Amino acid sequence: KMASSSAPWIGSAYLFLQSTCKTIVLPSLYESSQKKPSVFKALKLALADSTGSVNGVDMLKVHCSHPHLIVQLKFCKRENCRRFLQSYREGALQESLQSHLQLSLAITRVPLEMELKAGNEHLDNMLKDEDRCLECIYREKPDRLRDEEITELEEYLKSLIVHQSINNNITVQGCPSLNSPSLPCPSQGSSLSPQVTFNFQGQQFANRTLTPDDHQKFAKFVSKKWKQVGRSLQKNCRALRDPVIDNLALEYDREGLYEQAYQLLLRFIQSEGKKATIARLIAALEENGLISLAEELLGLHSNEDCS
Repeated sequence: KMASSSAPWIGSAYLFLQSTCKTIVLPSLYESSQKKPSVFKALKLALADSTGSVNGVDMLKVHCSHPHLIVQLKFCKRENCRRFLQSYREGALQESLQSHLQLSLAITRVPLEMELKAGNEHLDNMLKDEDRCLECIYREKPDRLRDEEITELEEYLKSLIVHQSINNNITVQGCPSLNSPSLPCPSQGSSLSPQVTFNFQGQQFANRTLTPDDHQKFAKFVSKKWKQVGRSLQKNCRALRDPVIDNLALEYDREGLYEQAYQLLLRFIQSEGKKATIARLIAALEENGLISLAEELLGLHSNEDCS
């Protein structure tokens, strides 16, 4: 039976997602370090839309099982679950997720197929019987805690919102300085470099770990100087010794400068983890005269041009 009024109502379900467009493979997008935050953001916002609250449903894990992306959901209130079921049944959740994916991934259209399961029960076959669906979800207690990866993505999403808010204020006030030491993503915590802020051109900037956006901009604009930047970074990064840099040049010669630079920074990020900070990259760029690129990464350019 359903929980009594004194006991918490907790249930679990699995949401199966598949794109009907052959060129859009959701598991591959989620497995990409560049696209994962965007896919997660779309999921988070769509689920919030479905329950009317960012805390209405909790994602415990996202499984990649080609061609499906499978999201394990946890509900802590019956009413939240009921609202989710109504949104799912009416197609509002599907429309919301398609829209958020389109915006987050900058894709023209993301057609989706959805399926909802609780244990062995296919809830799509009983959506008109809402109470029965609720009973099936309530019977399935979550078998895991939230994955660390999900927690990291949650914190990363929060940090983006903080950054956007601060950047908007800066635009309004006409002040380019970022003096707040609270900018780093909360998930970085004590793993960040002790240097909470750093100086660039007389301004203080918050130190933070490198983001996928930083990674792409570096690869796009560093051009032929990627090797020199790599040698500057190698001073305190064993993963970037000369043989590694030379091998990257040979291995990705056909793909060109973008891929060579991308792979270089990827090695740095993978090796250093949360110690792969913007301050270290900016210092390496300064050392090699790449001031324009440093300004681009710090948001001091109003356009995309970075020569």
